[in-house]
Amino acid sequence: MPRKSFVPGAALLVTAALAAGLTGCSSGSTTGTGSSDGKGGDTTAASRSAQPGRYQTLPEACGLPSHSILRDMLPGDGQPLPPADAQKIYAGRADVTYDTDRRVGCQWTRETTAGTRHLTLDIQRVVSYNAAVSDDDRAQEIYLGKEQAAKIPSDGSGSPSASASASPKDQPKGKPTDQSKPTAGATGQGDGTDADAGGKKTDGDATTATPSASPSETPSDPATGPGSPLAPRVLDGLGDAAFLNDQLITTDSGVHRDITVVFRTSNVIVTLTYDQWSTDKTQLPESQELQDKARSLAGELADSLSE
Repeated sequence: MPRKSFVPGAALLVTAALAAGLTGCSSGSTTGTGSSDGKGGDTTAASRSAQPGRYQTLPEACGLPSHSILRDMLPGDGQPLPPADAQKIYAGRADVTYDTDRRVGCQWTRETTAGTRHLTLDIQRVVSYNAAVSDDDRAQEIYLGKEQAAKIPSDGSGSPSASASASPKDQPKGKPTDQSKPTAGATGQGDGTDADAGGKKTDGDATTATPSASPSETPSDPATGPGSPLAPRVLDGLGDAAFLNDQLITTDSGVHRDITVVFRTSNVIVTLTYDQWSTDKTQLPESQELQDKARSLAGELADSLSE
């Protein structure tokens, strides 16, 4: 039987087809694996990424309080106030910061023959650098630290609140402090910055405070004692969480009452400190008046931030 002749062209076509098929399978396998890994990684990362806070910027602090509230909180002694002096007092003095989208503040002072009143406002926008912790959760951790440091009772009974009395290991975990730029002047940038009941703010080596002297005696204050409705307490209906602290302190130079209101709304923490100084130690600043005015301003600030 005659042998079939060899056809070079047909062999080349078969070889080319086989090569193309192998190349296609190899390429498809590689592409498929790479695409699957990339999508899977993106999905996993997205599921781990916590939600950002509501606030990405901050307002100008000195312009937040209404003029009417400032006049009420910084009253005179019945003497007419020259327009230039009034403008200077009510305009306030802005704190100097390196990043006004992370922290802003303002201070107001008015001196009269009856004493001096100081008002300070500190607004902090918290950013979490932990992908598993949202900005709101990080802000809540910082807020709880402030409440714990102030030893705020839960209901005015003198018993610490559940959040304030929890041990550090029971507190929500997160980064001790957020990464942030340093400050220049009165306001710190670190998220761990705290404010004590006397309006003192500390951040690393920088410390500022309302004028004070070394306390020599703290008088008894039945107006804010345990069980009093004016006692330091957690506040309802103000932001997502809030508390009020009230301290009466006597120094060599006089007596002063310090009211501090701290509240959180989403990833912003507002600390408002309002105090009245008197050189006459027999005339104690009235708790009810100062608390009412501080709460009025805090409510106005919360409404303004919510707009």
